[in-house]
Amino acid sequence: MARRRKGNPVNGWIVLDKRAGMTSTQAVGAVRRLYNAQKAGHAGTLDPLATGILPLALGEATKTVQFAVDGEKAYRFTVRWGGETTTDDAEGPISRSSDKRPTLADIEAVLPRYIGAIMQTPPQFSAIKIDGNRAYDLARDGETVLLEPREVVIDALRVTAMPDDNTTVFEAECGRGTYVRALARDIGRDLGCFGHVIELRRTRVGPFHEEDSITLDELDEAARLDDGGAKLASALLGVEAALADLTQISVSQQDATRIMRGQSILIRGRDAPVMGGEAYAVSRGQPLAIGVLEQGEFRPIRVFNFG
Repeated sequence: MARRRKGNPVNGWIVLDKRAGMTSTQAVGAVRRLYNAQKAGHAGTLDPLATGILPLALGEATKTVQFAVDGEKAYRFTVRWGGETTTDDAEGPISRSSDKRPTLADIEAVLPRYIGAIMQTPPQFSAIKIDGNRAYDLARDGETVLLEPREVVIDALRVTAMPDDNTTVFEAECGRGTYVRALARDIGRDLGCFGHVIELRRTRVGPFHEEDSITLDELDEAARLDDGGAKLASALLGVEAALADLTQISVSQQDATRIMRGQSILIRGRDAPVMGGEAYAVSRGQPLAIGVLEQGEFRPIRVFNFG
């Protein structure tokens, strides 16, 4: 007999506005407990000191996490000049320092070097695994962590404010795997003044924006005042919320039955998609499966089970 999973079959996305000081894992645990959800995960780790958008997937939404993780992300961050730290943020001690301070013209002159596809070495204090160990665990144990540079894509990078000579506020739009802390570190080195991140806020992850978000305090309040779970349920976005970049195909009830069995279907009629690639099927407004469109056929790969 199959073992019954603990909790409720809650399905959907919570776009959490994470507060500073909380790890991504702690955020997942807190929301999972509020909903008493059987299953939960997050789309892209956010540093404990950072705030902002942390999309959390509950139940069947966990099958769509990769599409949120692969989406473009946007950040607003503040760099303090004059010192590089061991962690590339305010949590670590100063490791290199300088009396030099950059002007706006100095900064804007180097920014084009960081736009497009660039090679970036992740921070020593990062979640990257080395021989099965997290880099930050090795670094905390005093080991020198050698991480290889890797290609990341930065679509936009701009200065939005210079409150004083010591600090500059930036906004960035970038692809998966980009470390904002490493970006600040490298810009500081290029300018010869060194720098580290003192404030970091993520404002977008793929299709999820700040206006979609809710704080943990607001969820706690909703749970406290809830009558039958309606308030918490209203905070959930649909499972398909992470699939905005995929082609949606609507299918008949007969074809829906085939898809739910993992069988392919032929897409007919004038509304049949011309393009191929990843897509998801819906029937009567209910998402059925993520799959691949190829030569007029939809082949399901991940089938949703809302039973």
